[in-house]
Amino acid sequence: MKLTGFLRKEFTVLPLSVADTGVELIIRKIGGSPEIKKHLEDLGFTVGGSVSVVSKLGENVIVRVKESRIAINDEMARRIMV
Repeated sequence: MKLTGFLRKEFTVLPLSVADTGVELIIRKIGGSPEIKKHLEDLGFTVGGSVSVVSKLGENVIVRVKESRIAINDEMARRIMV
């Protein structure tokens, strides 16, 4: 029974917009149109890369990705699945 719960938690994928601050996460999927995906990739968001939420200010999320701090809006953060 515990093993099943562990596996469920291990494979849960959630949008970056709901992630806790200060936790390093792995990007699992990036959604959106090809233009949005390219824009996020240009900012450093790549599948398999690490990201962490530094803070949330209103509808903006400040994240750390590839040793940089980047501010994105909540809509973009919802497209990044971790």
